[in-house]
Amino acid sequence: MTTRNDCLTRDAQDPLAPLRDQFDLPTGVIYLDGNSLGARPKASLARAQHVIAHEWGKDLIRSWNAAGWFDMPKRLGNRLAPLIGAADGEVVVTDSTSLNLFKALAAAIHLQAGHPERAARRVIVTERSNFPTDIYMAQGLSSWLDRGYSVRLVDSVDEIATAVDADTAVLMLTHVNYRTGHQHDMAALSALARQRGALALWDLAHSAGAVPVDLHGAGADFAVGCTYKYLNGGPGAPAFIWVPKRHQAGFTQPLSGWWGHAAPFAMAPDFAPTEGIGRALCGTQPIASLAMVECGLEIFEQTTMAAVRAKSLALTDLFIELVEARCGGHPLGLATPREHARRGSQVSFTHPHGYAVMAALIARGVIGDYREPGIMRFGFTPLYTSHADVWDAVEILKQILDDQAYDTAAERGAVT
Repeated sequence: MTTRNDCLTRDAQDPLAPLRDQFDLPTGVIYLDGNSLGARPKASLARAQHVIAHEWGKDLIRSWNAAGWFDMPKRLGNRLAPLIGAADGEVVVTDSTSLNLFKALAAAIHLQAGHPERAARRVIVTERSNFPTDIYMAQGLSSWLDRGYSVRLVDSVDEIATAVDADTAVLMLTHVNYRTGHQHDMAALSALARQRGALALWDLAHSAGAVPVDLHGAGADFAVGCTYKYLNGGPGAPAFIWVPKRHQAGFTQPLSGWWGHAAPFAMAPDFAPTEGIGRALCGTQPIASLAMVECGLEIFEQTTMAAVRAKSLALTDLFIELVEARCGGHPLGLATPREHARRGSQVSFTHPHGYAVMAALIARGVIGDYREPGIMRFGFTPLYTSHADVWDAVEILKQILDDQAYDTAAERGAVT
């Protein structure tokens, strides 16, 4: 079995290990929750201070021009684009994932409604296990349109081929499942949608910065995602939306705010959409939050997604190996696929007292999180997670399970 010294040797040989120094990681904490909120890049503090003290404090409103505030959503989009297989001018960082999903769904429905052979399609297909806000937004849009649109939920990937039929307007999927870490075959499912006359919309919240993504190569139609998980943009950091150039001329969405206007400072009473990816913008942007997103993206520019993926698989393989070898006598169930092609950058185990065990881990400095039903999630961020972190986390998990050092009556916090 792998020893801690083996882990230290791997860390000494790890080409990504120096990047860990660019993150502010608390002493005594093993952070395995980057799949929910990434750690803080050290540079973000100075960046935020500069934005607040100088750009806002001294230059005031002049910074919309002088500091490039106005162009920041597009500039950040271009820096993010290589991580998801997008081109320049196809991504903007703006709003929340939920709002961007609403825009993309509305645009996809509009495109289908304008197609003579697809205008009657009224179904959005997605998974019942999808992240709830994605389902809620699809249900809300369908209800608001009040034209016979509905959401069709499937219970497994095997059902998708049957569910996507002549009534389907959009296939909306999350690339990596938030509970289990299961990764879809984006190319195959996008091809299926295309063959059936549907558009493929992907949520990359658990993919961007975690696994290699090639939206163009996969033949996807739209994508959204967040920047506060693996991209380390900060709590509540703005999300992103991808619209390929082939769809931009026909892209229209109901949140027609002034930032998406062709001439916002003409102050015209009627909306006229701008050209290109700017059509996905809505209102005035949160500059301080956007500025911190840039700090996370700068770290990714020092490596490649191939290197990130190789380490991610090594870390998750190691975690599965050690948990099963050292904690095998306990009622743990692996919920994450073993197959590399089907695994994101997290590992989820079930336990009858999953919440209590996770609470005990957090109290001991191993921070993961919990999701119903009974799932303990452990996220592995290759930019700052070490092999020794994995060994030490499993050692603490073993101690807690062996000693039953967890409180099944513990009161749950509002966020689990």
